[in-house]
Amino acid sequence: ENMDPKTTTILDIGCGNGISCISFALEGFQVIAVEPDPSDTIGAGAIRKLKEHYQLNNIEILESYAEDIKFDSNSFDVVYVRQAMHHANDLTKFTGECGRVVKNGGLLLTIRDHVIFDVKDKEWFLESHPLHKFYGGENAYKPEEYESAIKNAGMTITHKLKFYDSVINYFPVTTEELESKEKQELENIKQQLTNKIGLFSNLPFALSWFKNRLNFPNYLYDEKMTPGRMYSYISVKK
Repeated sequence: ENMDPKTTTILDIGCGNGISCISFALEGFQVIAVEPDPSDTIGAGAIRKLKEHYQLNNIEILESYAEDIKFDSNSFDVVYVRQAMHHANDLTKFTGECGRVVKNGGLLLTIRDHVIFDVKDKEWFLESHPLHKFYGGENAYKPEEYESAIKNAGMTITHKLKFYDSVINYFPVTTEELESKEKQELENIKQQLTNKIGLFSNLPFALSWFKNRLNFPNYLYDEKMTPGRMYSYISVKK
């Protein structure tokens, strides 16, 4: 709403049990929730329960895949996709439908999608995923694949948020936890320096030189050390 105060209609695609779409509806937006899973715990059934619980009349629920939505073109102010684009059966068609139904000047928000850089990286991600071995269905794409699909859908990417660019992506880790980790690592570096050169470690240039040699703090924020790290994109239809 801060980015476009005229926003009234939101299409939430792949909304699971309704975490986002119910929040949007409670804020007064007109919402259509698209979720293919009919489940009462993690799918459309759960959203219906929440809609009834909060007595909301400004949200509709459609059990469908993004590739198959039948809404008119230029229908929504915002298309919101949270942790769903990487599940696309056909990424180009998925984003193409998102771009088609958003209004000119409207926003496509794709939030927390898993990113891989090559085949081995994808294998590592799938092996590391805590639930994939039980139900399958997890997937990920390269950044250039997401970006090409979004652009081919007629959208212009205005913000690309890599993993450590926003707490939106690295949650449930908090910013405070990252800062604490950095402080602790700096204390470790100081101790290493003291062990190496003793009292000379107190010289003004010594710590700075040693930090540069170790490439601190860059190595702490190497997203390639996290399997299936997440990216988010903000795009506008022009």
